[in-house]
Amino acid sequence: MKQHWTERSLTPRLTKALRQFPAVLVSGARQAGKTALCRHVWPAANYVSLDLPAEADSARSEPETFLQRHPAPLIVDEIQYAPELLRYMKATVDQDKRPGQYLITGSQDFALMQGVTESLAGRCAVLTLPTLSLTEVGARTTSAIDNLAWRGGWPELHARPELDRELWLGSYLATYLERDVRNMLNIGSLRDFDRFLRAAAYRTGQLLSLSEMARDVGIAVSTAKTWISLLAASHQLILLEPWHVNPGKRLIKSPKLYFQDTGLLLYLFGFRTWTDVMANAAWGAIWENIVVSECRKAVLNAGQATSLYYWRTVNGEEVDVLIETGHRRVIAMEVKASERPGTDDLKGLASFTRLYGPDVMESQAVVCRTSAGYPLGASGCRAVSLHEAVGLL
Repeated sequence: MKQHWTERSLTPRLTKALRQFPAVLVSGARQAGKTALCRHVWPAANYVSLDLPAEADSARSEPETFLQRHPAPLIVDEIQYAPELLRYMKATVDQDKRPGQYLITGSQDFALMQGVTESLAGRCAVLTLPTLSLTEVGARTTSAIDNLAWRGGWPELHARPELDRELWLGSYLATYLERDVRNMLNIGSLRDFDRFLRAAAYRTGQLLSLSEMARDVGIAVSTAKTWISLLAASHQLILLEPWHVNPGKRLIKSPKLYFQDTGLLLYLFGFRTWTDVMANAAWGAIWENIVVSECRKAVLNAGQATSLYYWRTVNGEEVDVLIETGHRRVIAMEVKASERPGTDDLKGLASFTRLYGPDVMESQAVVCRTSAGYPLGASGCRAVSLHEAVGLL
């Protein structure tokens, strides 16, 4: 049976990078579709996966022989298992600077980026592949967006609707804990780490407080800091940083916590149905996570550096999402989990405009669950669906 293929929005950027750079790195969460995308875009290339212990051992112990055995053009999957190989790729690239020699994938950013910085600086394009976006799956209506949020953007779950969601996500979580976490850090208690993941889920949309999370799970603050960094580096969490252009007003400077994929977030909450999600007290924060996740996917798929922020003063004035489009120019979005937000929902946007002036605002919107956008207030703001909001980016 022919494998279902969903066209990925990152494809044009990846194709362009292969024509321009000797090496290209595609990072992203495990099961986000990195291997399938790379083999689809570059079917003529040789392929090797370092997920196989024998290949990873060979790449670490005999890197020159490994590259002779697997000549360019070459796709190297899961480079984090043998980041030492990057130095030997550099030697090859230094002798032959032709573009399109190596296409590298990895599920862990921190070890990879250090290797890229040290070995392939200026020779390697770096792209990030998120899970499937609403644009890629054609989710335009509220019900379709809800379904994507519920099942998550994992390509296998999308391609095979007959798969049991809870079984798949539970297996994904177990695999992530057992394989990736043990490989990345010497964590003594996976039970503590699992509790930490769930504590992170319950705090989605909130300011990151390492001391509170450490206290609730019963671990040291330094351990909580390490684990948060691990979850962000392995593309499980988004740490949304505050916008810091400051004309004198005191601003909040801690990041806000979100999950990269809402399917895993909702699984960690323990919801059994979508009705349970919308009836929960955390529904507003969950909808906010859905919006932030989709905005970030759009930015990453465009090949841009992450430029999403939030804005909040110590007095509680806030704009949920700011997308930088240039120097002191932003698209500002307030997020409301209702179908018909009103002018009372514009307070944060109004405060931001008063403080920075109208010229900083390229456009502004309230992202809600409306089926059709409409003007809101006299400042040019619109109430828009999530599909329309993503189209602004």
